Amino acid sequence: MTDRHRWWQRGIVYEVYVRSFADTDGDGIGDLAGIRSRLDYLAWLGVDALWITPFFPSPMVDNGYDVADYTGVEPLFGSLDDFDRLVADAHNRSMRVICDFVPNHTSDQHPWFRASRSARDDPKRDWYLWRDPGPGGGPPTNWLSEFGGPAWTLDESTGQYYYHAFASAQPDLNWRNREVRAAMYDAMRFWLDRGVDGFRVDVLWHLVKDETFRDNPPNPDYREGEGSPYRRLVPAYSADQPEVHEVVAEMRGVLEEYEDRVMIGEIYLPVDRLVDYYGRDGNGAHLPFNFHLITTPWDARQIEVVIDRYEGALPEDAWPNWVLGNHDQPRVASRIGDAQARVAAVLLLTLRGTPTLYFGEELGLRNVQIPPGQVTDVRERQQPGRGLGRDPERTPMPWDGGREAGPGGGFTGGEPWLPLGEVNLGRSVAGQRGEPGSMLSLHRRLIDLRRREAALAVGSYRPLPAQGDALAYRRAADGRELIVALNLGATPQRLVLPDELGGTRVILSASGEAEGSTQRGELELSANEALVLEPAAQG
Repeated sequence: MTDRHRWWQRGIVYEVYVRSFADTDGDGIGDLAGIRSRLDYLAWLGVDALWITPFFPSPMVDNGYDVADYTGVEPLFGSLDDFDRLVADAHNRSMRVICDFVPNHTSDQHPWFRASRSARDDPKRDWYLWRDPGPGGGPPTNWLSEFGGPAWTLDESTGQYYYHAFASAQPDLNWRNREVRAAMYDAMRFWLDRGVDGFRVDVLWHLVKDETFRDNPPNPDYREGEGSPYRRLVPAYSADQPEVHEVVAEMRGVLEEYEDRVMIGEIYLPVDRLVDYYGRDGNGAHLPFNFHLITTPWDARQIEVVIDRYEGALPEDAWPNWVLGNHDQPRVASRIGDAQARVAAVLLLTLRGTPTLYFGEELGLRNVQIPPGQVTDVRERQQPGRGLGRDPERTPMPWDGGREAGPGGGFTGGEPWLPLGEVNLGRSVAGQRGEPGSMLSLHRRLIDLRRREAALAVGSYRPLPAQGDALAYRRAADGRELIVALNLGATPQRLVLPDELGGTRVILSASGEAEGSTQRGELELSANEALVLEPAAQG
């Protein structure tokens, strides 16, 4: 059964935020050589694939998500030779490398956009989205930028507005233009030819916009002052257009030119629309990112509904995936607390499908408060005081803790680009690696168990009846079954186990307290506990 599964189905994806992982040249900014220097740690942890955030030449308005050259390396991060050495060394450790591809927009310093804005009749004018002013000379539509304010900026020299879903320094490409598509697919091939194992495609659902540029309708659920002002409108015409699936299929076609590559799509959509990005007959993304563990309240019954709804909506032969944190979302421990972060780790690494782990979550890192003078995030700079900044979850990795490690925490010998924070310096790799009860040790044991147990890696999923703060399910493969039981609350819970199990033995406990114990009938779940159990009948 298990032999037919591919590496991206069986494995664990680990997101490396390149600026914050490891710095080798003392400038306080992480680099490609730094990632390479820490590959042995990732191999020890059990990582199968690295997703590396953008390292391409960039003015860094959005920390690399404003690309000025799709086929180069930003000098802050190293060189093409550094990248090639990283790929080679990762492959030597049986680790895959996934690049972050940013196709929706470029930097306004990209040669394509410079040409496009030079004149209305420039050959590259149609490579971007240009429109005449609306009535009264204002923006052509009411579309909003995700980073605040209108999504249109007037170019006074040509008298037209250009569209940017994010910062004004990130103009959107026109994906209805066939020349744009060809150029971007060639950029993908450049990296595939260098041996990358796939792409995480940034804001995939944004690529195609309404052909007639209709205004977006108001969002009836929006309350002023709650969350981002971007939510004032429903992006009915500025994202998730039907034609985007043709682009997704073409991208998938590029990867199919190469052997055993993966396409992952960043998509924040409800489950019923998310699963459309798997495509038809295998022509969509292999893994449209499923962020519902992030966006759903941390409540057992709501999470149970989301899991069941997702499992029920998956197309035939589609492979599920789960994401618990990333560089755009507050750290898990900051969202739900340290105790529940351990429970969340068990949930992520025992659900059916490919898990993606954000760097530092294996240490239980927390958000760090960033002093106003050190803010780098464009979203925070454009909307100060709203609490929308993403710097707090992007702070550097604490490799070494304690006073002797200094403010760089083993991440850098210089001044780190963002402060690590005292709370995170106390959660370092060095401090946790030898501690059996640490968050890091829990992650390593979970990953090792997942590798050893086909039931967890590729097995089926069946929910078990649960009430209150308890959540439980069965995983099975090759005639072997495991039970996962989690308490998403701070009070003990009871769970009735099926009689046919003949009792159970705990083979992994998030707290470490219950391992090796046997249970019959009714299972007592301690507060903030998560268990993996083996039925006595098969033990």
